[in-house]
Amino acid sequence: MPTALLTGRRPAIAAVAYAFLTVMAFSAIPTPLYVLYQARDGFSALTITVIFAAYAVGVTLSLFLAGHLSDVHGRRPLMLAAIGLNLASAATFLLWPELPGLLAARFIGGLGVGAVTATATAWLMELHAQPGASPHRAQAIATAANLGGIGLGPLVGGILAQWVAGPLTTPYVVALAALAIAAVLVALVPETHPAVRPAPAYRPQRATVPPEGRQAFAAAALAAFIGFALLGLFTSLAPAFIAGTLHHTSRALAGAAVFVVFASAATAQVLAGTRPPRAVLGAGLAAMLAGPALLILAVWLPSLAVFLGGGAVSGAGAGLTLKGGLGTAAALAPPEERAEALAAIFLAGYIGLAIPVIGLGLLTQELAADTSLTLFAGLLMTGVLATSALLRGARAPRAVTA
Repeated sequence: MPTALLTGRRPAIAAVAYAFLTVMAFSAIPTPLYVLYQARDGFSALTITVIFAAYAVGVTLSLFLAGHLSDVHGRRPLMLAAIGLNLASAATFLLWPELPGLLAARFIGGLGVGAVTATATAWLMELHAQPGASPHRAQAIATAANLGGIGLGPLVGGILAQWVAGPLTTPYVVALAALAIAAVLVALVPETHPAVRPAPAYRPQRATVPPEGRQAFAAAALAAFIGFALLGLFTSLAPAFIAGTLHHTSRALAGAAVFVVFASAATAQVLAGTRPPRAVLGAGLAAMLAGPALLILAVWLPSLAVFLGGGAVSGAGAGLTLKGGLGTAAALAPPEERAEALAAIFLAGYIGLAIPVIGLGLLTQELAADTSLTLFAGLLMTGVLATSALLRGARAPRAVTA
C-alpha cells in the first residue's frame, strides 16, 4: 500500500473530492455525444436509452455487490479500484466505438461509479471529522462533487465535441488524463478506515436501520429513487429532445442544458447549509413537484427557456433530496456501517436512474415524444406526493455523529 503524503486535512479532502468529481464527470461525458453516435450509426431513441441503461445497471450491480466493501477493506483500495474501472471504460470508448463497445464501456464505467459513490462520501466525512466540526459540510462537499461532476461532464464533453477535432475521441483522451491524475492523488491520501482483520465472510449490500427509523429511511430512499429518475430524464433523452423537438442542434447547448440541471442540484445542496435532513428532504420534494410541471409546460409550448427553467428547478429538487437522504442515512447508521447505509441510498437512486428511464425509452417508441415526457413527468409527480406522505409520518432521525 502506498505511503500517504497528503497528510494535511485540507489537501486530503481536496484530493478525494477531485477524484470523486472526476469520476462522476467522466460518467456523464457521453451525454451530449449520444446524438453524434445516433447520427453516425442510425440509433433509435430506444437504443440510446439502452446504452444509458447499461451504465445504470452497472452502477446498481456495483452498489449492491461492492458499495459497502470499503467498510471492510478500507476506503483507499476501493477508490483506486473504482478509478481503474473508469480508466478501462475510457479506453473502451476509444478502442471499440461500435454499439457493443459502447454498451461495454458504459457498463464498466457504471461498475466504477457504484464503487466510488459511497466510498468517497464516507471518506470525505471521516477526513473532515474533528472535534466541533459539523458533518454537514462534508456532506455538502460530497454531494456537490457527485452531482457537480455529473453536470460538469456533459458541459466539457459538449464543448469539446462542438469546437475541438475528434468529437468522439478527444473527450475520452481528456478523461483518461484527468482520471490518471485522480488515481495518483488518491494513492497519497491517508486511510481513515483500515481494513478489518480478519475480514468477515462476504455478503451483498444491506442496510441495518433501527426499527424506529425505518420509515424515515424508506422515505429518503424513495426520494432518491424519484430524484435520480428525474435526473435520468436529462442525461439520457434531453439532448435528443432539444435537437429534435426544439430544433437546437448545438452539441455545446446540449451539454450546457444538462450542466444547468446538475449545477442547480449542487448549488441547492450548498445553499441548504446545515438545515436538518428532514427539512432538506421536504424542500427537495416540493421542488420536484414544480420542476416536472414546468417540463410539461415546456413540452407543449414548446419553449427552450421554460425547459431549462424546469430543468433547473428539477435539479435543485433532486440535489436536495439526495443531500437530505444521505444525511438521514448517516444519522441512522452507526459509524462502522456508514458506507453501507450511504450505498443503500445511492442504490435506490440508481435503480431509479435505470428502470423508469428504460420505460420512457419504450414509451417513445409507441407515443410521440411530448406525450411520453408528459406521462413520465406526471408519474414522477405522483411519486413525489406519495413520498411526502411517507415522510410526514416518519420520525426525524437523531443528530449525525462521527
